[in-house]
Formats: sequence, C-alpha cells, structure tokens
Amino acid sequence: MAGLAWRDGASGFLEVDGNRIEYGMWGPAPGTGKAGSPDAAPTIVLLHEGLGCVALWRDFPEQLARATGCGVFAFSRPGYGQSDPKPLPWPLDYMIREAADTLAPVLDALAAPAVVLVGHSDGATIAAIHAGSVEDRRLWGVVLMAPHFFTEPEGLASIAEARTAYDGGDLRVRLGKYHRDPDNCFRGWNDSWLHPEFRDWNVSDCLDYVRVPVLVVQGEDDQYGSVAQVDEVADRCYAPVDVMMLPSCRHAPHFDQTEATLDGIASFCERLRQINA
Repeated sequence: MAGLAWRDGASGFLEVDGNRIEYGMWGPAPGTGKAGSPDAAPTIVLLHEGLGCVALWRDFPEQLARATGCGVFAFSRPGYGQSDPKPLPWPLDYMIREAADTLAPVLDALAAPAVVLVGHSDGATIAAIHAGSVEDRRLWGVVLMAPHFFTEPEGLASIAEARTAYDGGDLRVRLGKYHRDPDNCFRGWNDSWLHPEFRDWNVSDCLDYVRVPVLVVQGEDDQYGSVAQVDEVADRCYAPVDVMMLPSCRHAPHFDQTEATLDGIASFCERLRQINA
C-alpha cells in the first residue's frame, strides 16, 4: 500500500473502516532522517489521551520532530477531535479494540518502514496493547507516557472529579473547542472508566509479549496513576525498559516537564537508530 502523501505541517483525513480519521504530520517523510538518507530515522506515531485529539497535542509534535529528527504523525481516534463519532456506550474493552481496529489500519495507511509509538494515558495503553499483540516488524520501540494497565482508587476518583467538572463546570465548553462532538468523547471515555464492571479492568498481560525496547515517562505527582503502573511495565516486559520519573509533574509529562520529556524521547530514539543501523 502506498503511504500517505507527506508534507511537513499538513493535515487531513483518512478512511478507516468507513470512518473519517483526522491526522496531522510534521517533520521529514517516512524513510528519511536528519540528513535525508533512506531509513535513517523511524516515524513517530502519537496516540492521544482519553480526552485528547490532534489539536490538543498543541505544539508538542513540532517540538518532537525537531528534537528527534524524526517525522511525527498524530491522529484522532473515532469519537475525538474532528474524526467521526463512535456509537455510545463504548465497550469496556475499547482500548483493545482501538489497537486492532484503528491503530493497526492507520499504521498500514501511513506505510512507514519503521515506527516508534509514543502514547499518552489511554494512548499509551493502546500502544502497549499493539506492541504486545501484533508481530509488527515496523515497530522499533514504544514510549509510554503516564500509562495505565489496571484501575486504582485514586485514578478512579480523579475520573469521577472530571465528570463533576463536565456536568457542572466549564469542561464541556473547553472540550467543545477541540472536539466535533464533546459528549461523544467524554461520555465514551468517562462512562467506561466509571462503569462498575470496569473496576476489574486489567490489560497487564499484553506487557508479557512486548519484544521491543520501552521507555516509560511518569510524573511523580500523576493524579490518574501511581508508580505501580510503571513497576508493572518494568516487571513484565521481556524487552529492555527505561524509566523516567519526573518531579513536579502530574499526568501530562509532555506539558508539565516538556524539555525533560523531549530529551528523554530523543535519546531513546537515537538508541533505537543505533540498534537498528
């Protein structure tokens, strides 16, 4: 399959299973690097959080392209950003389904010869599920920012607070600036996490099958997940795992500690280039 026509700063839509998926791209095209030599650098694919989208990465993709010399590709999953909505209620295994039904075909459409997945929160979990479920020879490594693989009381309490802010505060208005259907993305995400049966949700077994290097980036003050999530990755992954615990950082390392996060990902990508040279 031919890859998407790549142009630095371009955006558009691709079709996945009848759904229009919003995307953006920054930096060099797949198969090129800082010096423009073939296959010199992987393409970084960003997977957003549970209330994120392409626009809510802000300028991080452009910064990441500069810091790593890699092309950066971001997309909004169904129900998010300007992508088509997804029927409610979402199934409680929606992250497993997103890995198979959205991420995999998006990677096929991108047609990059080498890929590094960089996921945040839900996006980190989806990235890990893909890495542990599919023998994807394009995949060089995975960066997990604030991942979660099982529920924790503190995280569920923070998600309940988000519902209060949405129903009675200004969160719905703020999300409406970035999402075509804010109710679709918020209710899909929030109602799933607060469903009584979701308390037993656990996808840690995907980590047992990850066979590419992993970088975990976690804020010490993350309100949605504790260091137990990080320990799960380090304990269960067969592949090498590097861990960055960032002080004065909550759930969004790429915003709370931007420089440290960029430096960590750039160093990780450089090591992957050396491994795969």
